[in-house]
Formats: sequence, structure tokens, C-alpha cells
Amino acid sequence: MTLRELAAGLPFPYEIAGDENTEINDICTDTRRLKKGGLYVCIRGLKTDSHLLAPQAEQLGASALVTEKRLDTALPQLLVSSTREALSFLAARFYGNPAEALKLIGITGTKGKTTTSFLLKSILEAAGHKTGLIGTVCVLIGDREYEAGLTTPDPIEFQKILYRMKEAGIEYVIMEVSAHALDMHRIDGTRFEAAAFTNLSQDHLDYFGTMENYLEAKLKIIPMAARLVVNVDDATVRQAVDARGAEYTPVGIREKANVYANRIDVMETGVRFLLTFHKRFREEINLRLSGIFNVYNALTAAALADECGVAPEHIKAGLEAISNVPGRVELLDTHTPYRVILDYAHSPDALENVLRSLRQSTRRRLIAVFGCGGGRDKTKRPIMGEIGGRLADLSIITSDNPRDEEPMEIIREIEAGIKGVTEAYEVIENRRDAIKRALSIAQSGDTVVLAGKGHETYQEIRGVKHPFDEKEIVRELLKEI
Repeated sequence: MTLRELAAGLPFPYEIAGDENTEINDICTDTRRLKKGGLYVCIRGLKTDSHLLAPQAEQLGASALVTEKRLDTALPQLLVSSTREALSFLAARFYGNPAEALKLIGITGTKGKTTTSFLLKSILEAAGHKTGLIGTVCVLIGDREYEAGLTTPDPIEFQKILYRMKEAGIEYVIMEVSAHALDMHRIDGTRFEAAAFTNLSQDHLDYFGTMENYLEAKLKIIPMAARLVVNVDDATVRQAVDARGAEYTPVGIREKANVYANRIDVMETGVRFLLTFHKRFREEINLRLSGIFNVYNALTAAALADECGVAPEHIKAGLEAISNVPGRVELLDTHTPYRVILDYAHSPDALENVLRSLRQSTRRRLIAVFGCGGGRDKTKRPIMGEIGGRLADLSIITSDNPRDEEPMEIIREIEAGIKGVTEAYEVIENRRDAIKRALSIAQSGDTVVLAGKGHETYQEIRGVKHPFDEKEIVRELLKEI
């Protein structure tokens, strides 16, 4: 493909300086991955400006550059107002616009994206559709699983995945859409058959600064979707979507909705409820995922499936087929008289939801092991401490992913929130030791919840990722104990 042919996919003005017939055989934003003859896209980041690396890209054999300003180089340059915005369109065109052959369904929101994605995948497969999934836990192309990087991949990786899905004969692609991806233009130009907004609660304020900015980023999915599903029980989301005059299918439990649940019975190993599609049909659902929040996830998945024309019997079959989602209120097979639950809860609202849910189904004590990540929103640390102190019978405060921060500094900030609520807490910096302590004191009827890591199999300390798979660690510790 020539530079001129590639640039023709841009929906905004551009200029080509140099030979527009230069052949492009690859596209990248990282000089470490640059192939000879590749197009190097110069991105202005939060910390660095890769326009400064253009001479290095030239030395490494780049065939052309995408820039926001004319550079002193012999290479042809595609000049645009924003290279970040241009990248999504360039990547899509380079890979032959694979999304045009696929039906994309996007799910955004603070919580529930992963579980809703897996539930929807199960429903679509029950209806006989071949599916792909892009999300936090993994990338699935049919039955083949690949490691995930970002919740929503960068534009080049995103288009590469879509191309592979198209080649594999995938029909529907379910993807988690993060606020970062929307704000950073990673999926610009994408059109969703349907999209959902699950909820909004405090998270990622280290990047967005305010909840208003965070909300605005997520709302960018609205014009990208042909049909929209909204959890109307979340007043902030409902009001924000209404203010934009968008049409949507409302789902909920408390507020008036087209797709809703009642007769809800939360049990230790699941939840039973009556799923109703307004004036059309009702199905009793025996969901093998526990917690009221999973009723919301099921409603969202069911509504999205209905928007795609899936029949009620397939919606029921798909919802009831899922027994667990990796790292999402995942009951570990421990053969102990107490439960051990793995959950990704790493924000205040997520921690409160999982602890409230487990409180309902725990016969004796609820023991919570949790921490907070380093290099992220610091304001949520005392809030999570207060939540743990209020809802758990015993909290063990420990490390999560401290990254470049001192673990004990993070722990002290969490401790500031729990001190005024309860004295029933312990501080154990080493996460493995903290888990061992929880398992050692757990008794019949107790629930031990390991919150924060979920599906992750590493712990990031001072910029280094160390192997840390909590499923394996629990197995090892139970043998020791």
C-alpha cells in the first residue's frame, strides 16, 4: 500500500510532503518494533514526544513518517493535526478495514464490563453465532485464547486482532471499551451494532482528574453505537445520556425499564430471578454467578443480545451456561469448609459491591484481603479502607501492585480510612503472607475474599512484574497449612 492510498482513509485534512507513492509495509508507534519499510507514527504522549525519535526511525529504515509538524528529514511525511486521532484510521485502512466484515458490540462502564462480555459471548454462542472477545482478561478468537494487554488495545493491535477475527470467520466481536481508549482515540471510526453503559463510580482519577472528565470520556461511545443499552438504576449515567438526547433501551431493577429483573433470590452459589422483556416475554433465570451486581450484568447482556435479534430461549441458555468468569467473584475449588473467592475489585464501589454481596451469602465471618495499586488515584485508598472496615468482619490490608510506590505508604493511606470504623483489621505487607494468614484463621462457614488482583498472574513492584497467580498461591498455601 502506498502512503497516498493509506492517507485516503483519513476523514480530515492532511498534507503529504515528499513521495506520496512510497510503499508502506508496516505501521508502528514504537521504534523498538519498527520494521524496515514501515510507517512510523509520531505520537505526543503524557511524558514523551516521539517526534523527537524521528531521526532514529529514519536510521532504522522507516519508509515514511506521520507527524503533526514538518520535520527536518529526507523521509516522506504525512502531516495531520493530531497523529493520535489519525492512527486509528490509518491502522484500520492498513489492515483492510476488518470491522466492516464484523458485528461489533461495545461495553463501557466502571464495573461489569468483563462479566457482561462473557455472558453475552455465551448467549451468542448458544444462538449459534461464532464470536470473538476483546477484554481485560484475554482475547478470544473462537475457542482460541490469547493474552490481553490493555482492556481496549492500542489502534494497531486492535485492527490486527479484528483482521485475525475476520480471517477466522468470526461474526460477532464483543469488546470492553475503556474510558482511556475513548479519550485517547484508540477506537475512533469504530461503529458498534450495539453498545452498553453499565454504571459509573470512582476510578482512574489519576488520569482524568475529575469524575466529570471520566464521565465525558465514557459518553463518547454514544455516537459510535447504532443501538444503546443503559443501566437506568445508575442516576448519573441515566441523566447524562438523557441530556444528550440519545435513544436507548433502559435496563434495571429499581427504575422503570424495558428489560428488568424481579423475584430476585441471592444464594451462596448463584442468584435466581425473573427476567422480563417489557410486554414481550418472561424467563426465569438460574444464574450460577452470585451477587445482585451480576443480575445487572445479566440484564445488560440479555438486552444487548435482544438488540441483535437473539431469541429468548438462547438468552436463557447462554446466561445459565456460565459458571464463573476469571477473577470476578470466582469461587476457588479449595475443598475447605470455608469459601475462598477471587475478585478483581480495586475501586471503592467494586469493593463495596462484592463485600455486600458476599455478606448476604456468608454464614459466619467475612474476611477481606485487599490493598490498593501504586501510581493510581490516591484518594480512593482511605475510602476502600473504610469500606473494608464497615463490611468485613476482619480486613487484612496488604499490597496490591505497588508499582513504584513504597508499599507501606499505600497501606498507611488505606489504614487511615479503616481506623475510625473498626479495630478488626491487620496489616501484613507481603501479600502471600496476608493470604496465608486469612486461610489459617478461616473456619467453617466463613468466606475469604481476595480482592484486587482477580485474573492477574503477576505483582508489579518497582516496575518489575513478578509471577503471582493467586489461584496457585492458594493451592500451595493450603498444602502448607
